[in-house]
Amino acid sequence: MSQSVFCEAAFNYVNEDGTDAAPVKKQIRNAREQTLPGWQDCGFELLNMPSKVPAWSDGQAIEQVHYDEIRTLATKLTGCDFALVGSHIKRGPDQAKLHEDLGPISFVHSDFADSYGDKMRQHYSVDNEDARVSLEKVGATVEDVRSCRRLMIIQFWRNLGPTKMDLPLAFCDARTVPNADLRPFPVQDYAGGGFDFETLGIAHRTDHQWYVFPEMNSDEVVAFRTYDSDLLGSQKPYWTPHSAFSDPEVKPGEPARLSIEIRATCIFK
Repeated sequence: MSQSVFCEAAFNYVNEDGTDAAPVKKQIRNAREQTLPGWQDCGFELLNMPSKVPAWSDGQAIEQVHYDEIRTLATKLTGCDFALVGSHIKRGPDQAKLHEDLGPISFVHSDFADSYGDKMRQHYSVDNEDARVSLEKVGATVEDVRSCRRLMIIQFWRNLGPTKMDLPLAFCDARTVPNADLRPFPVQDYAGGGFDFETLGIAHRTDHQWYVFPEMNSDEVVAFRTYDSDLLGSQKPYWTPHSAFSDPEVKPGEPARLSIEIRATCIFK
């Protein structure tokens, strides 16, 4: 393998009909050694983003400190009027014991299908505490969400554990994944939280190009786009396929992956 190839690993793609498929071996490039155009073109981008959260085990500090950091970063990256942040997901062995959805996800997917914009407009229109707090934090209203001209989802993934771990996250260059490869399917009661939505499974093609940022530390995040109403129906992808994979140099679970991901709903008036 060339120096720019990190490893070869198996990815779980879906079949043409959207059902589970056998693993497919793919080469994963070392993104630190590549010149990539950034999240607006290939879908993902590595950013240096130290946090003032004193301890990632402190859920209250994450909500009080890190949510504001993510709102600021998402607004800067996208130029949106409001960046709404209302929850986060930590993944690792302890979380996986609570619900299988909270372990590393080892199949090729992008989180949201075309219907997600309507889902978010509905979410922020219903009187619930999380939505109300998210809106109040940035001075937005239900009408701002309902009537916005554009709605984008940008996500941020951060490694909280050892820099070399089992099941790190790889990203596929969105430019190599045409619309014809997408297979929407429903997700019900995600992680037991009562939230239903459509996600995108990805059917295999030989020219999908995969990347990983090896040995990420807790001062780094990968920003990646998973929805953009401006791109619906266009030839440009709003999706960014990604998946956990088994690093051949790491024994399963030794050490296990510990990570946090936060989603910003970006509203453009």
